[in-house]
Amino acid sequence: MITSTFIYILFFDQGNDFAHIKQDLFGNVNNFMGTQVILYFIFHLTSERIKKQQMFFEKLQQSEKLKTTGQLAAAVAHEIRNPLTVVKGLLQFYDSNNSFSKEGKMHLTLMIDELKTAEHVLSQFLSIAKPDEHQHMETVNVRDALQSVTGLLMSYGLFHQNKILLQVDEDLYIAANTIEFKQLFMNLVKNAIEVSTKDDSVVIRAEEKNNEIEIKVIDAGFGMSEEQVQALGTPFYSLKTKGTGLGLMICFNIVEKYKGTIRFQSAVNQGTTVTVRFPMNS
Repeated sequence: MITSTFIYILFFDQGNDFAHIKQDLFGNVNNFMGTQVILYFIFHLTSERIKKQQMFFEKLQQSEKLKTTGQLAAAVAHEIRNPLTVVKGLLQFYDSNNSFSKEGKMHLTLMIDELKTAEHVLSQFLSIAKPDEHQHMETVNVRDALQSVTGLLMSYGLFHQNKILLQVDEDLYIAANTIEFKQLFMNLVKNAIEVSTKDDSVVIRAEEKNNEIEIKVIDAGFGMSEEQVQALGTPFYSLKTKGTGLGLMICFNIVEKYKGTIRFQSAVNQGTTVTVRFPMNS
């Protein structure tokens, strides 16, 4: 519209109605262009500020989720773990007694297994409530660590009739704890396998981008809605029938611990891409 106005003034108006603009048309065009440039920079800076505030708000929300679960875990862990230990010990004692029938021993074994499951969930709570901030840090070779994760989950993938494809660049290193790094991607890859349909492939891709290590776990599963993505990491929120939601909470915790970021990009029936970024350890 502004361009059309200047053309009208130059060729049609001839200074009748806009004499003050016609007298210095070139200067007015420059003024207009300068104003537009200033407005663009103001918009750009404001947009960047809004994005940073949004990222800060998301981190604050996640921090509150972890804090809430940590407080809950600290409050109940001691009261639950002690009775579990006593009951499991007694069941193991009775299980070693040959006076029980075969059917009775089967029931005892089942109860012991269920108690072990309860202990595992409790241990996940404790790892969130009391993370080890002084855990040994080392230089993790991303390629070697992801190959180890792939090797461990290969049979799990074959059981679900899925393949795991590894695409990792050479010489990628981050500063982290190897066990926690593997735990993070064991959870993510295992989730990807479980949501994939028969003959789908789970792709793990790692490369360097902007002095960061970017690792993607890509599946072609049933995907998630935007509301479901926003709820990930919430205590006890899980899309699995028997899920607790604690696995993803631990993933968020590990990523935050090593100053990384994790993002989920998904759409219903279009699969999910999990992108994890860590600072590169040169």
